[in-house]
Parts: sequence; structure tokens; C-alpha cells
Amino acid sequence: MENLSNLTANFTIFIFSSYARGISGIAVWISVIITSVQIFQHLYYYTVAEQQLWIIRILFIVPIYAFCSWLSLLFHDKTVYFDAIRSCYEAFVIYNFLRLCIEYLGGEHSIIAQLREMPMKRRYWDGTCCFPKRNYSVGFLRLCKQFTLQFCVVKPVMAVITIILELTGTYNEGTWSFVSGYTYITIIYNISVSIALYGLVMFYSATRHLLRRYKPVLKFLAIKSVVFLSFWQGVALSVLTLIRIIDSAEVADAYQNFIITLEMFLASILLHFAFPVSPYKNKNRINLPSVSINRQVRNITINFRDTLNPQDMINDAIHNFSRTYQKYAYYDSKKDECEIRDLIPEPPVVNYHRNQVERTDSQESLELEMVEINDNERLLNN
Repeated sequence: MENLSNLTANFTIFIFSSYARGISGIAVWISVIITSVQIFQHLYYYTVAEQQLWIIRILFIVPIYAFCSWLSLLFHDKTVYFDAIRSCYEAFVIYNFLRLCIEYLGGEHSIIAQLREMPMKRRYWDGTCCFPKRNYSVGFLRLCKQFTLQFCVVKPVMAVITIILELTGTYNEGTWSFVSGYTYITIIYNISVSIALYGLVMFYSATRHLLRRYKPVLKFLAIKSVVFLSFWQGVALSVLTLIRIIDSAEVADAYQNFIITLEMFLASILLHFAFPVSPYKNKNRINLPSVSINRQVRNITINFRDTLNPQDMINDAIHNFSRTYQKYAYYDSKKDECEIRDLIPEPPVVNYHRNQVERTDSQESLELEMVEINDNERLLNN
């Protein structure tokens, strides 16, 4: 017992020491620099906006997770607020990853066309063995999106409730009891995130032969490791608190934040290889001279602003949970093509082409400048 007490005391001393804060701070800044460079490259080579919009949003998970965890380590009494920001963005990332996979395959209508009349494979590992025998349809795609979107709704609500419970003194983080809000929040969160990740698994199971060239396994593991590992290590630390290896819930929470800051360094490297910028370089890009650098900066700013706008997710949630949602695609074997029935409002449209308009304006300006130069040269020759 004495050795256990000494171990517990050492854990407590280290996690609140300047060494722990310094180590986590170094890891945070290195991971943020690595990811920020990658984000800037995607904004600069913003040539396939319908894919890179979602990629940039996914990459932001590293700086948000890293800074929120580090600030929680520095300001213990404000941990619940930083955790709320971190967990809400976590839900946003899962949705964005599914949307990225959909855009890889050309959009929802394209996926329906490619999966038309394919029988749903019944497997034990993904639970589809329990589904009735049927073909893949738009209803299946809608179900996958609903599974991920519900987490985007549940998580912010749980974050707000957590803050209220904390302010009223009934949250009791790390305490597993019937009178502790932490118990019920954790159970609801676990169910919701499991459903969201299961939606991703079902979608991958149906489309993996189509996604193979995009290396979805590495991308999926990168997202799942960041989202799921942080949750389960928090549960493990709570168990260590129960058996008195860790002194208190506050110490467990500090270790959770410390570990996440170290994990974000590894995540930044993993995401660098999972979402490289190389496929988008020199792809339909207009090379402007140095005099147009202001225009390029403006384009980057517009691209960045578009990635911060969550309106597309809100519209998508309304669209997919609407009662008026109906099946809007069917396969006409006589015409051998996929036809779209206009039975529901069009899916939400993301403004992918704003930057392309800016490039077009830049190109026109450049062309006008070249015309003026040619006219001046012609006058001088005459």
C-alpha cells in the first residue's frame, strides 16, 4: 500500500509540474506547425475544392485538440469549457470525413449509380448479417449520413448540459454513480459516437472497392485513432481513479490532456501522409506572376473563410432528417442510366466555385495586361 501511495503521489507531482507543461507545450507547437503548413498548402493549391474543403476541416482537428488540451493543462478550473470545444469539433470531423468520401466518388447521385442493384453483402464483422436481404439504395446512403449527423447534434447538446451540470456542481467528472451527471453523459456519448463510427464502417463496407485508389483505410484509421482513442483513454483513466492508482478525477483529467498533446504530434504526422497535398498540385492551376500576389492572398483568404462556414452541415442535417425526404434515384434498365426524380428539395450545395471565379477574374486581368503590353510594343515598333 505504501508503494501504491508513493506511485500515486509521484503521478500527481509530475502532471502539475512545469516539466509536464513544457513537454506538452513543445509537442503542441510542433504538431500545430506541421498541420498549419499542410493546411496552407491545401489552401494555396485549392484546385479540387469539393474535396479539399473537407480535408482542411479534418486537418483542423490537430490544432484544436492540441491547444484545447494544453490550455486545459494550464488552467485546470476551465477544463470543462475547453473539453466542450474539443468534443464538438470531434463530431464535426466525423461528418466531414464521410462527406469527403462521398465527394471522392463524385457525389451522392454518382454513388447511387455505381451501387445500383448491387446486393448488400451480409457480414458478421460489420453487423450487416442482421439486415434483411436487399440491394444498396439511396436509403442506405441516407442512413449512413444520419448515423454521423446525429453525433453532430448530440455532442453539442451534451457539451452544453455538461457545462450546466458543472456549474451546478452535479457533474462530478470521473465519478461513476447514479447521482453523477458524468455517468449519464459518458453513456450517451459512448452510444452516439459508436453509432457515428458504425455509419462510417457501413459506408466503407459498401464502397471500399470504389474508394480503393484513395487509400481510405489509412484515412479512416487516422480519424478513428484521434476520436476513439481519446475517449477510451479517458475511460481507462477514470477506472484508474476508481482503484486509487490515480489520486483524483482532476489528476486523471490532467493526464488525459497531457497524453492528447503528445498524441497530436503523432496525429499531425499521420494526417500528413493520409491527406497529402501532392495530388492537387499543378492541377488546372493558373500560374500568376508575382504582381498578382495580392490576388492570390485574397483567394487563400476566401478559401479559408469557406472552410469555417458550417452552414453546409446544418443544411445537410435538415435535408437528411426531413420528413419529406424520399427516395430520389432509380435505375432504368431500358435506358441503362441512372435517372433522378425531383421528389425532394435538392441536397445542400456548397459553394465550391467561388475561388474558381476569383481565378477567372485574375486570368482576365492578366490577359488585359498582356494585351496592353502587346499594344504598347506594337506602337513602339511603328
